[in-house]
Amino acid sequence: MHLDVIDLTAPIEDQARSMARACEEVGFFCIPLASIDRSIADAAWSDAGEFFALADAEKRRIEFPEPGYPYGFSPFGFESLAKSTGAESPPPDLKESLSVGPDCAANAISASRDDAWIRSASLWPEHPPRLRESWTAYYQALAAVSEHLMSVMAIALGLPAHYFDPLIDRPITSMRALNYPALAMTPIGPDALRAGAHSDYGTLTILRTDHVPGLQIESPDGSWIDIAPDPNNFVVNLGDSIAQWTNDRWRSTVHRVTAADPAARQSMAFFHMANWDATIECLPTCVEPGTAPRHEPVEAGPWLMRKFQSTIS
Repeated sequence: MHLDVIDLTAPIEDQARSMARACEEVGFFCIPLASIDRSIADAAWSDAGEFFALADAEKRRIEFPEPGYPYGFSPFGFESLAKSTGAESPPPDLKESLSVGPDCAANAISASRDDAWIRSASLWPEHPPRLRESWTAYYQALAAVSEHLMSVMAIALGLPAHYFDPLIDRPITSMRALNYPALAMTPIGPDALRAGAHSDYGTLTILRTDHVPGLQIESPDGSWIDIAPDPNNFVVNLGDSIAQWTNDRWRSTVHRVTAADPAARQSMAFFHMANWDATIECLPTCVEPGTAPRHEPVEAGPWLMRKFQSTIS
């Protein structure tokens, strides 16, 4: 399956129409990699690959320092994303990762007592020495794209363009690079996945992938659809916050990464989030008069914390 591509330089009304269709029907769409400076994207990508090529002992120097810490290096098999959906004893994911948090933002703010967990310090490797600089630039570039996408979403939902601004002006956004080592020489079980079936927790995810296939999305009938890899575009998918805001008009689609192709694979995911204390409740344009919303209101930060901590193997 090839996803719709939304040109962020097109008239805003055209962007909104394309977005509404994609978000209602699939919950996934693409935007061009050229939506940000290509040199910024490529520097972050290259430094991620160089980090994952280090010896395991070197990478583990910035391993999560304690259970539940949100940032740092996660070794191969540490995480099981399917647990976030309530799956019982799924196999560990066949991947390793490096994650950073909202202290990368251009307007990073100090933690309060409530959001201290999500605003924990990012842990940076010594090698490659430029990774912190390249990742910070990439994080900030995608943060600007996310703000634009949220504005387009507001218009597509019949709301003022700046409707979401007070709900995302202190976001708890994180970013993660993922390395899926080659599996040709590694015995794996028949149910093993590179990333277990899950939905994302926040507002939207901006994903860069390479040419190796593996990403699948779940269709309404429960079957799995392959998403064709396209290194020239970012893949964008909605998270649970948008689904709840829109009363499930827009889809937070369950997805996974299979091990069908055993070649080494790399991706980078930018997880845009609302503010810690943002209330996620049905939007006024997404409920019919006289009907009740499908979801109870939730506070964005505690919701994220519960979901994240459920995935640890």
